[in-house]
Formats: sequence, structure tokens, C-alpha cells
Amino acid sequence: MPQPSLDELLPLFAEDLKNKGRSMSTILAYKADIEQLTDYLREHAKNTPDQITKEDIENFRDTLLRRKYIPKSVSRKLNAVKTFFKWLIDQKYITNDVSEYVEHPKLQKEAPKFMTPLEYRALRDAARDDERIGGIIELILQTGLRISEVSNLKYANISDTEIVIEAYATQPSRKVPLNRPAKEAIERYKKVRPQTTYPHFFVSKNGKPLAVRNIRSSIDRYMQKAEIQNFSVNDLRTTFIIENLKAGVDVIFISQVSGHRRISTTEKYLEMAGITERGKKQELIEL
Repeated sequence: MPQPSLDELLPLFAEDLKNKGRSMSTILAYKADIEQLTDYLREHAKNTPDQITKEDIENFRDTLLRRKYIPKSVSRKLNAVKTFFKWLIDQKYITNDVSEYVEHPKLQKEAPKFMTPLEYRALRDAARDDERIGGIIELILQTGLRISEVSNLKYANISDTEIVIEAYATQPSRKVPLNRPAKEAIERYKKVRPQTTYPHFFVSKNGKPLAVRNIRSSIDRYMQKAEIQNFSVNDLRTTFIIENLKAGVDVIFISQVSGHRRISTTEKYLEMAGITERGKKQELIEL
């Protein structure tokens, strides 16, 4: 009996992830990464799992790096590939996991960066006609949410005064207060949000949850439009922390709102912010 093709196995893999309770954004991201692998393998006349070698996975990794994917993105895609191959083993489609000993690209840890008011206002202006992505930019600037938390944010978890971030991975549930600009950004997007059966707040034009990679690429485009160089989505979160610390907001309060598991993580930003005397304010400023 011929072995199923990779294209036939991918939907089964996605269904298994769904049954295990993985988030929709995670499933969509894994599917996209595995589809990228299968497209690469198809170009090399390999369509079933038993045809794939360790060298194929390594060549796929190296091809992504040559195409200017950053090492962190390649590492994430490789994690998806390794998860897929573990599933193939569990389901007995293969007996040897050729991905197991494929090494991740070396990651160079960059120091966090933050924008000046002039820079984040330029970004806000560049995205002002896009209620969805502009709303996401505003929400991160005003609340410090992680991009994954934005992607997984549920409509039901947004109230007039705060949003609830559900527990995930090693992160406990937490409440994040909403200031005026964050509330206004949410209300503007509600007016144009497509009708959907998905619980996620930010969705595509077709009503499907926005994947992290789509949010990142959209914000990157607006950064280019605003001519803001060498910044990433993560720097919006850093900007939120720095600006609040500069304005005298209590570091413990910022740590709680940001979802840092250790206060020492937040304290590292004090030097970046040029803070010598800690503030005591217990509410977020408006950027």
C-alpha cells in the first residue's frame, strides 16, 4: 500500500493539533510552515515522508537563510517541522525521525530597542487608515501586549476598562487596564470588524484569526512606509515599558501589566529609560 503524500498528511496533522487544544493561530502557523517545507521538497521530487532525509531538512533550513529569513524565524519554522515529524513517528508513518538532529541556526540576541515619540507617531500616522493594523499598533503601544497575545485576544475578554489575557504556556492569566487611546482604537475596529464565528478579536477580511506572522509582516510594511529603520514589532512593547517608566509609573505595576514573571526582568529597562529614582504612579500613561 503506497504511503500517503505530505499534502494528504498535513490536514490530519492539523486536526490532531486541534484535538490537543492548540490555538488556531498556532495551527495556522504550523500549517504554513509545513506547506513551505512540502513546496521545497516537491521541487526536489519528494512527496512522501519516507523519501525525506536529514540533508533535505538541513538544505531547507539553509535555503531559508539564503532567502534572508532571520535566524529566529527559521528556528521557529524548524520547530514546526520537528513537531510534524514527531507526529509522523507517533502515527507510524515513518520509523526514523530525520529531523531530530537537525540543528537550529545560531541566534544572536539583540538588545531591546525603543522608539522616540516622533517615531511611534510617524508609525501611527502611516497606519491611520487601517483600523485593524492601526488598532493593533495602538493596543501594543498603550498596553504592552506581546504579539502572540494580540493574535489570541478574544472578543469576550475585552471590557470597557480592561482586557483579560488568558493563561498560556508558562504565563498565568492577567488583567491589563485600558487607557483612553486603547479604548478608542478598539471601538474603531469594532465598527469594521467582519462578522465571524471565531472568538478572536482581530480577524482577517474573511473572518479568520490573524496569525502572528501576518500581524508582524503588516506592521513591518507600515514601518517601512513611515521610514522607521531597524525596528520590529517587539520594539513597540519595549517602547510602552520605557515611556511608562520615564513618566514615573511604578516598576512593579509595569511588571504585572507586562506579564513579566520576575520583577528583575522589568528592572533591566530602568537603565535604558535613564531612571535613577523609581516612580509610584499606579496607572498607565497615554502615549
